[in-house]
Amino acid sequence: MEHQEQQIWTADEPTGAAAWQAETTDGWTRVVDDRKQRGIDCAPTTRSIWAPPTMRTELVASDSRFPEGLHHVEAPPGCIRLLGDPALLTRPALAIVGARKASPYGLEAAGHFARCAVLRGITIVSGGAIGCDQAAHRGALDAGGRTIVVLGCGADIIYPMRARGLFERVLAEGGTIISEAPWGSSPSKWGFRRRNRLIAGLAQATLIVEAGLPSGTFITADATLAQGKDVLAIPGSIFALESRGANRLIAQGAVPIVDDAGFEDALTMIFGQSEQPKEPSDQESEGGARDSRE
Repeated sequence: MEHQEQQIWTADEPTGAAAWQAETTDGWTRVVDDRKQRGIDCAPTTRSIWAPPTMRTELVASDSRFPEGLHHVEAPPGCIRLLGDPALLTRPALAIVGARKASPYGLEAAGHFARCAVLRGITIVSGGAIGCDQAAHRGALDAGGRTIVVLGCGADIIYPMRARGLFERVLAEGGTIISEAPWGSSPSKWGFRRRNRLIAGLAQATLIVEAGLPSGTFITADATLAQGKDVLAIPGSIFALESRGANRLIAQGAVPIVDDAGFEDALTMIFGQSEQPKEPSDQESEGGARDSRE
């Protein structure tokens, strides 16, 4: 049944801004109604994140709390749904994204640079996917920072399922989970492609850790550039398939991040002088940070 429902959500993928708005305002509801008519249970499942009603927020585009950056993405969302603190969406943020099938190098780099950014008071934005995304979220949390997870399904839906522990930790430690899809919306390939522009919109710059060719990570990079923001990239071996995309971006003008000093310089250029550095968490100071590959 799950496979059939997945097909329902991705059946008629619209194109263009007008079609996307029609899908988000009418399409999702139409699908849910159709499922109910056919006797499919639409109640929360084990995929749902349990959260008290006070943690749920819907922000329409006219709301003063609506993130300014999302007004400037392609096909701006008319409404976003989120779990957690809405104020986090307006804080200085860096997007860190990369390959799902990441190498140990990519996982370590994502977590490391997330920690470095958090120690400057910067929020980390990513997509919650297996691989570099989850490593970035964990790196931010391990350093005592906060992170934003942007989903291509409902903000109350756990996807992938193995991310349950991470998502619960994000909320417990003051982070936010956000989506433009209505509550309870099932995962879809189309939805996750579309969410990449929101990742770019919520951040002042994007760091590409690893990306093959072709790669969905390029959607986020392109959206970042379209909004007039900087793309940073971590170089990798010319022989590594998972680094070809990042290396290509650098060749096309992305800012190469080759060490901590270069990363600090890039952050200063983008965000200005650092806030008072935060003290590393106990796990960091004792060398016991959680493995990013969990």
